[in-house]
Amino acid sequence: MKKILLVEDNREVAGILFDYFEYLGMELDYADNGELGLQLALEGRFDVILLDLMLPRMDGLTVCNKLREAGNNTPVLMLTALDNREDMLNGFQHGADDYLTKPFDLEILEARMKALVRRYKGEVASATVQFGQIRIDQKKRQAYRQDKPLALNPTTYTILELLCNKAPDVVSREEIAEKLWQENEPNNDVLRSHIYQLRNQLDKPFPTPMLITVPKIGFRLEEL
Repeated sequence: MKKILLVEDNREVAGILFDYFEYLGMELDYADNGELGLQLALEGRFDVILLDLMLPRMDGLTVCNKLREAGNNTPVLMLTALDNREDMLNGFQHGADDYLTKPFDLEILEARMKALVRRYKGEVASATVQFGQIRIDQKKRQAYRQDKPLALNPTTYTILELLCNKAPDVVSREEIAEKLWQENEPNNDVLRSHIYQLRNQLDKPFPTPMLITVPKIGFRLEEL
């Protein structure tokens, strides 16, 4: 992780983050409003975007949604003072990959960012993984069902890739969480929200679901 885009209107918080990450040798670009943040995100190349939820000119949810609509899959970690479950799930539904409430521990933030970047970049392979109607081009990090491209963010892509590699075996919730977050696993609502988003892309447009919940254990893919 080398280059970070910080979109945060609180100058005090921004100053703390700049001091911390520049000390670690990272480069930061900064926007204090949503419109500028969106412009920088679309024009530049970043390893990760730290995006405040409550921003002037354009809120963080809109920024994230517009990024995803434009095909930008840079990992987004949302920062917010709002800590209720609905706000968190709303962030994921607009394309965020992770969510951290203020005030936060800087080392935890760094660890979560690194996990996002590892997940996004991964070990880019040239192979194609296929299971039933699902095909994954690992080089392009693009998944398809019946040759229809699925609009996945880095997190839902990683979950589907793991399920595909293990199919038709069951993948436990713990195994998915370890793959995504390692030792910094968030609460169960976060994984549940990502599974919901994956289902919306993988199963909702098709007559028969492939993503099956195994109660109290995890998930598996079912070949039609």
